[in-house]
Amino acid sequence: MLAPMQYRSWLLVLGCSLTLAVGILPCAAAEKPVSFELDVQPILVAQGCSAGACHGKSRGQNGFQLSLLCFDPDFDHAALTQNARGRRVFPASPEKSLLLLKGAAIVPHGGGQRLGPGSADYETLRRWIEQGASRRLPQEPKLVGVTLDPKDAVLKPKEQRQIRITAQYSDGSSRDVTAQTAFQSSEAAIVTVDKAGLISAGPLPGEATLMARYMYIIATCNVAIPMPGQVPADAYAKLPRKNFIDEHVWTKLQSMSITPSEPCDDATFLRRVHVDLIGRLPTPEEVRVFLGDTSSGKRERLVDSLLLRPEFADHWANKWADLLRPNPYHVGIKAVFNYDQWIRDSFRQNKPLDQFARELITAQGSTWKNGAAVMFRDRRQPEEITTLVSQLFLGIRLDCAKCHHHPFEKWGQDDFYSFAAFFARVGHKGTGISAPISGGEEIITIAKQGQVLHPLTKAVMPPRPLFGEPLKLDDATDPREALADWITFPGNDYFPQVMVNRVWADLMGRGIVEPVDDLRATNPPSNPVLMAALAKQFRDDKFDLKKLLRHIATSHVYSLSSKPTKENIPDTRNYSRRYRTRMRAEVLADAVCDITGVEEKYEAMPQGSRASQLWTHRIDSLFLDTFGRPDPNQDPPCERISEGAVTQVLHLMNGPDIYRKVTADEGRAAGLAASTKSPEHIAEEIYLLCYGRLPSAEEREIGKQVFAAAGESTPATRRQATEDLLWALLNTPEFVFNH
Repeated sequence: MLAPMQYRSWLLVLGCSLTLAVGILPCAAAEKPVSFELDVQPILVAQGCSAGACHGKSRGQNGFQLSLLCFDPDFDHAALTQNARGRRVFPASPEKSLLLLKGAAIVPHGGGQRLGPGSADYETLRRWIEQGASRRLPQEPKLVGVTLDPKDAVLKPKEQRQIRITAQYSDGSSRDVTAQTAFQSSEAAIVTVDKAGLISAGPLPGEATLMARYMYIIATCNVAIPMPGQVPADAYAKLPRKNFIDEHVWTKLQSMSITPSEPCDDATFLRRVHVDLIGRLPTPEEVRVFLGDTSSGKRERLVDSLLLRPEFADHWANKWADLLRPNPYHVGIKAVFNYDQWIRDSFRQNKPLDQFARELITAQGSTWKNGAAVMFRDRRQPEEITTLVSQLFLGIRLDCAKCHHHPFEKWGQDDFYSFAAFFARVGHKGTGISAPISGGEEIITIAKQGQVLHPLTKAVMPPRPLFGEPLKLDDATDPREALADWITFPGNDYFPQVMVNRVWADLMGRGIVEPVDDLRATNPPSNPVLMAALAKQFRDDKFDLKKLLRHIATSHVYSLSSKPTKENIPDTRNYSRRYRTRMRAEVLADAVCDITGVEEKYEAMPQGSRASQLWTHRIDSLFLDTFGRPDPNQDPPCERISEGAVTQVLHLMNGPDIYRKVTADEGRAAGLAASTKSPEHIAEEIYLLCYGRLPSAEEREIGKQVFAAAGESTPATRRQATEDLLWALLNTPEFVFNH
């Protein structure tokens, strides 16, 4: 007995045969055959039918499931023609097919009307059903690429422009597929794009990236809306150029008609570079010496001296510990402590970052002796280590490709599991994970065998990099060694770019790509030329972090003021000024201790330890939690809260720990009050401590008034005035933020 779909196809063939017998042309003979992959699936994608919010979700919608964004043609064809007894298509009477009735909302449809009756898309689907709803056509070409025209556009405010998408096929043919393309703007407030590909600039200057997705291929268009008015070219020619960074930033600003802010003063630069490079404030004596130095090149000499300070290693190790640090309740306290010490020792040595990456990726041995091996104790499966390594060292987020084709990139499951195969032979000996008390030693080894299977096809996946040629491996080679070679080889730009982007974001307040570890075509850099130049210089410098930091910190761009001008106030991504950032929780906590002269006592740490030296986020600190250190219950605990919050303000104003430090008998305020210094000198010292600068004339007068209001008749009132002034400055944005 024929199945329903076979029966309908048989009726269609019978009907065509009968018409031939009476001399009528075959059914749809005059019509071009409709391809399922090239004609039908693009409509399902463009109309949102296969989107994650509709039938493309993991279990479909109302019993009907498509692969996400139609990445699996065989699955989708079966869903339409075979599942539910083939009731979704009806070749004998195509107009009565559920696919068309639902899509055109002729019968109730939760997704609303997606096809207008008689529209081009409706007719394409109708003809495909009428022609038998075939899976493939004879000698059917394959989609090989798409082009977007234009790739770059410069618009005036409220100007419009049409973009076109052209698909190319394996037989050399091409066609306009704009109508079947999905569009999206990265900055809808700056530029919008409608379903037909018409882009419209808003009233504000700025930049946006438009994503065009036709089937599984992505193309982008970068749109810029310069500031109104013309800036004379010599205004940019006169700007200082201390190194290559300045040239690339000025070129981008000129293209947007944006002028930079003035340079910051010496005191601001001194505090900024101390916080950025070593994570602590300058002392009053350091401020006085620097401000009194009138020689040329003092800023460059300051940068060089800071890079040699011992605080450098703890500050930068603390940043990387965020990305690597596991939960001690998962892998064991001793293992986490050993891991942390390995990270810190790497930065004390100024270990090149390619070597740092290689030692992590290829780590073996005892988790009690080789801290790097703890990464494989924490991430025990190839799939787990894949997402960590790809995001940390390539800036490529493969999480989506674990389950389906990446919706905004070219990576699919084949890419994910071929990459995971590099870690298939990682073995574990010794005490495994027994959370929450995983205290034993474990040995990370390389087994003789190991494999990763594709979750759908069950095929054994060979180790293969994400791009370039497949690597030649033998059984005697640790696949991870080959992977480390590929990650750092000269033809791979992802590694140096994601590394310099992280560092640039730390020093400049915003990454050239944001988020800093999400490098993809649909999230392009704000200044691609600058990104490429930084990456090349980093590679030429043998991946030396200190040299990279010096290039950035000695550029003129780094020294710009954070005060915006009316010309650059809308700019938030081209570095026409310094973007203010709140100090990291650990930097802020250590600053409070340094200013008040009262140390913090941390559990599981020696006396006198600083917050930047903590080896786990599990060490209790209400202050650090309030100011956004990562949640230790996250996996991994790497997400920091950089935004301000009411709780932070309340903590500085009313926190008992802050109060204790400010009013301590052994603290700074008590010592200043008991000294022979005049009120003017005490106020000056407090400004130098908190702000790294001398008070203005108005601020000096306010300081006098604070002491005058308290009276100077007794030591108690003098101390009260000192404490009040110190507490007041700790509660200002100038203290909390790095300008």
